[in-house]
Parts: sequence; structure tokens; C-alpha cells
Amino acid sequence: MPAVTKAVIPAAGFGTRFLPATKSTPKEMLPVVDRPAIQYVVEEAVRAGLTDILIITSRNKRSLEDHFDRSYELEASLAASGKTAMLEEVQYSTNLANIHFVRQRDPLGLGHAVATARHHVGNEPFAVLLPDDLMVDDASLLRSMVAILERTKSSVVSVQEVAPEEISSYGCVEPESTDADGVVDIRRIVEKPAPDVAPSNLAVSGRYVFTPEIFAALDRITPGAGGELQLTDAIALLLETEKVFAVPCRAGHYDVGQKLDFLRANVELALDREDLGPAFTEMLREIVQRRGIA
Repeated sequence: MPAVTKAVIPAAGFGTRFLPATKSTPKEMLPVVDRPAIQYVVEEAVRAGLTDILIITSRNKRSLEDHFDRSYELEASLAASGKTAMLEEVQYSTNLANIHFVRQRDPLGLGHAVATARHHVGNEPFAVLLPDDLMVDDASLLRSMVAILERTKSSVVSVQEVAPEEISSYGCVEPESTDADGVVDIRRIVEKPAPDVAPSNLAVSGRYVFTPEIFAALDRITPGAGGELQLTDAIALLLETEKVFAVPCRAGHYDVGQKLDFLRANVELALDREDLGPAFTEMLREIVQRRGIA
């Protein structure tokens, strides 16, 4: 099996949780501190050694392409003004990776979005990174998942524990066994189960590394939860022919598709910045004291 070098980022969703901000701005372009959320995801892929990246878009998402493209007028203006640091920041996103775009013409679900990557991926293993899930961990989780696929020739998903009452919002795995490193051999996987029938509280957390056999499984699925073609249902079919493993996500995960976690990501990542952290800490301290928050 070839080495994993390709990543697919499905970014065709409407972003309804963030309306009206996302009426004209893609949710993936909402800033986390001073970078659009999707740039964090692309950077993670690159740190894991994945430099051929396909972003699945839809109508009104042209700004995603523009962000990763050259901006000649802006670059020329910054260069002429001697703003070297800003120029390097602008050029950084352009030079991150070899980035391609394709549109998902119909909003038929995550499974359908991943299936549109078939011609780009070909008969190679590949990663899928959901842009709502930021993994700020120097790509350690994704690198470990790639290593497991290359060692076992089997697909891998990331999981994290959630409160039992929250499991109906996620794909959920039932463990067959767990090794000393916490890697789970999956017995079955179900999409958005009711809490009283969920096989565990292990929720799929937005990172996947697949063998190309996932495309045959995607061909077989029918509309599932929400009337959409669910990627989880394809993984369930994949389990009929090969093992699928799960790796626990232990730290650095932010679900920026949720408002509270979006705010948490902005606060914590700003606090980690050398140029912002000290002053921002003082600002937060003043706000907490002024509002009398214990």
C-alpha cells in the first residue's frame, strides 16, 4: 500500500449554527484568533506529512479558494510598504501545500462529500479531516493514525469520550478490544444512536484515515440519519471486509462548529500566543473581577 500523502477536507456545509455570520462568509473562514479555522486544519495535515490536499466546497465558498491563492496586489502593497512580517503571513497560507478544490453539487451528506474525492484520491489511502474539528496537538494524533494504517493496512478513526446524553449527536463506536496504547479494535459503529441504545460513549471526533476500499462501501450506502448519506454507515460496511481501528483523542480538540467551543478555542489559543497571551490574560482577569465572577 502506498504511503499516505493525500488529505480530503469536506467544507461544503451551510454553517447554520453561526447564522447570520455565515450567510455570506463560509463557516470555515471564521477567524480563530487571526487565522481562518480551515487554515489550522490544513496546517495539521501538512505537519503530518500530507501535502496533497483536496477541499470539497459548494456554492458561495469562493473565499476558501481565494485564501489559499496568491493575492498579488496585496503582496505588492505590503512589499512596497516594507511590511515584511505581514507579507510572510499572507504568503504562508499560499505555500502550505498543493491544494485542490472540487464542488459537492448537492448537499447529500458527509458520505457523499467524501465520495466526490474518488477521482483525486485514486487507489491510495487518504485522510479525511473535518474542518469543524480543530486538533491543536502538533498533528500527533493524525501522525499516529497514519502510522497505524501503514502498519496494519486498515482504516482508522479518532474518538473521544462524551457525556452519554451527548452521544446522539455523533457517530459512536463499540469496542471489541483495546490495546496498551489505547488503540481500539472496533466491533461496530453506528450514527447518532439514542443514548439508551448507544453501544458506548466513544464518539467519532472528526479525523479518519482510510484505505481506498472505503469508496466501494460508499457506493453501497443509502440515506441514513437526517436523510443523508452518512460516512459512518460506510465505515459500518467496511467492517464487514476489514478491521477498523480507533485512536483516542486525548488533548487539543476544539469543536468550532459549536459556539461555546469556538469561543473556548479563541480564548485558549490566544492565551498560548507570546504576542497576545500576557495582555489577554490581564484583560480576562479585569473582566472577571469587574463582573464579580468567582
